[in-house]
Amino acid sequence: MDRRSFLIAGLSLALEVLALCPVLAQTASAPKRVGMLINGGPTGPGELIRRNFVQDLAQLGYVEDRDFRLDPRFAEGVISRLPVLAGELVQSNPDIVVAFGGPAAQAAAQSTSTIPIVFSIVTDPVALGLVASLDKPGRNVTGVTSLDPQQATKQMELLKAAFPGIQRIAILSDTTIPGADVNGMAPIDRANLTAANALGLQAQIVKVKGPSAERPDPDFASAFTAMKAEHAEAVLVLELPVAFTHRRRISDEARTHRIPAMFPGGMRDAGGVITYGTSVADTWRRLPAIVDKIFKGTKPAEIPVEFVKQRELVFNLKTATEIGVAIPEDLLAQGEVIR
Repeated sequence: MDRRSFLIAGLSLALEVLALCPVLAQTASAPKRVGMLINGGPTGPGELIRRNFVQDLAQLGYVEDRDFRLDPRFAEGVISRLPVLAGELVQSNPDIVVAFGGPAAQAAAQSTSTIPIVFSIVTDPVALGLVASLDKPGRNVTGVTSLDPQQATKQMELLKAAFPGIQRIAILSDTTIPGADVNGMAPIDRANLTAANALGLQAQIVKVKGPSAERPDPDFASAFTAMKAEHAEAVLVLELPVAFTHRRRISDEARTHRIPAMFPGGMRDAGGVITYGTSVADTWRRLPAIVDKIFKGTKPAEIPVEFVKQRELVFNLKTATEIGVAIPEDLLAQGEVIR
């Protein structure tokens, strides 16, 4: 090859490499694809979760559409939709799936054993089979939990202290909890029933029927009618998807029936007489830090499940006065009071 031919060949090769550079650069900096699976809808809590997730990733230096792209899927409260939505997400082959709520996390985990999954708003990830243990998840799933083994007992103690002489309590659950046995009892149901019985309380599990494609509105009226029929003197609202989404409606029904309600931590805005426990809202704010670790190469199996340990105790005297109950002053001194 003469000098002229050599230079022409070299120039052609250089031009080809330059032409490929934008493609190579684009591939190297392609945004991470984040699938998002939520029990609820795109408004209200669902929108808050999405907005918080984007804001918190921004605090870690990730810009939406530049560094990551969200593909959110919402079940609109119809839990039976989650397996299909999870399957669609997995088929799109995202880099990671973030799942909010036990049913969403379980649906995601059943759809893939390879794509990393990070969960929040899950009370007991071991009982749901999401992780082998909290310290060593052992597979492609990890996340944040507000699990407090003493919460059920503490809530029952608070109810007895707030309403001396109380004997009957209703425990508001729902029919869509993962892990329920043949009798429809889930681990969270049994834990609260056991805690109530241990303190001498007669407990009634009331299962509300959550939204479905045929009936999108949960039947809270029937649930409270069942409580009144058993002469419930208070209702404990469990930390479940239907309760979080419809907490204000539940509180309205409780006031209508003049039954004092206790809500889990993070639900003070429901207007129940008492709010106690860790807050599920605190769990989803920790997800971006875990997602960041996975983006940087850490495997979910190597990331211990995080705990949210901060608890809140709130007494709403406005609601208490409205339904005609009083809270002992020494108990009020232990928490925050809304007057």
